[in-house]
Amino acid sequence: MNYSSKMKIFHYVSPWVLQTLIWVPTRILLRVFFVYKVKGLKNLAVLKNDGTGVIFAVNHSSELDPILIPASLPFLSRFMPMFYVAREKSFYKNSGWRQNFYGGLFFRMWGAHTAYAGMNDYDIALRYHIKILNAGRSLCIFPEGKKTTDGNVGDGKPGIGFLIHRTNASIVPVRVVGLYKDHKRKDFLGRTRLKVVFGKPMLAKDFYNGKKDIGIEDYREATKIIMDEIRSLD
Repeated sequence: MNYSSKMKIFHYVSPWVLQTLIWVPTRILLRVFFVYKVKGLKNLAVLKNDGTGVIFAVNHSSELDPILIPASLPFLSRFMPMFYVAREKSFYKNSGWRQNFYGGLFFRMWGAHTAYAGMNDYDIALRYHIKILNAGRSLCIFPEGKKTTDGNVGDGKPGIGFLIHRTNASIVPVRVVGLYKDHKRKDFLGRTRLKVVFGKPMLAKDFYNGKKDIGIEDYREATKIIMDEIRSLD
């Protein structure tokens, strides 16, 4: 089976099963412990089911974000399973209990694939994610590369700009509001107000407009546009 045209069965089935099984209990917990709202799902209807990959570009405010995004889509959504860009396992070596979870087997079974830092070649560093998008799948990216330290949406890394150019993927900007510890708002029952906002999709052609000589500065500019769009969601 050609990986670039069709995901290997294990790499597709495992995250689909896990994310589907956890969808119902996750939604129940979100409804019980949060004042939970999802906005903008109707924006996804404009994306054609034509085999083109979709990048969900999300601000990163909490360790719950990777679970929250697929749980905020409709049950058995055509955008499932969600795959992820993850850091290499060595990145978590000083992260306490997290080093036994992040970057390991379960992480891969959930749909996370490693992006290798310091390679000086995006084709190598993001090789798994290129294959995922070329197979027409959904990829969740936290362009900031780390959780926010102040609650604001920070600057993104240019890798997402590269993936747009390399795969012709569409982009869905997504903003999570309410999970950052210092920005939490409570209702009268003490539940945190949590909101997930899906923005209007952005097409690859809107970024580079047929330009042929595309380089790192173009990737940075595309990333800036995406991050500004994420900031604008409310």
